Amino acid sequence: MEWSFIDTDDWVTAASGCSIKEIVTTSGWPVFRYWEQRALIDIIQKDRQVVATGGGIVLEKRNITLMKKSGKIIWLTARSETIRSRMMADPATDAFRPALTSQGAAEEIDLELAQRTPLYTWAADLSISTDMRSAVATAGEILAYLIRNREPIHPVEPENLCGVINDEIVKTQN
Repeated sequence: MEWSFIDTDDWVTAASGCSIKEIVTTSGWPVFRYWEQRALIDIIQKDRQVVATGGGIVLEKRNITLMKKSGKIIWLTARSETIRSRMMADPATDAFRPALTSQGAAEEIDLELAQRTPLYTWAADLSISTDMRSAVATAGEILAYLIRNREPIHPVEPENLCGVINDEIVKTQN
């Protein structure tokens, strides 16, 4: 697949010179959401990309509009228990991911899912449950969807996409 991969969170940290946790701690969530939208606006100017976004990208309606105009939105879903388990297993969680609420991890995940699920349901062109699915199987399902919908892609083995299947949502551009 001759598409590049970019993560909006990586764009924000590179452009701001700060981690997301630092941005949120020093300036608050609205400032981070501003940076996130700037990232999206910049990223969608280019074609043939796979874009991973943070889970909160859908909180701003304009972001959904921008993503829908520029490509397909693929929402990777998981139960709250799966998300919490993945976060706990990720050594970068504490260093780079700020708390979203003052709740404990389980309550915070449940709260955020309740808020975001209707937005993702409305926005997504495809949703895939990743609870019991490997990254390779998930990538294969995404490729099958893109091929079925006649997206202009080059054939690729699903194993080559594994690095991009690690966020709640993956947005592809054509």
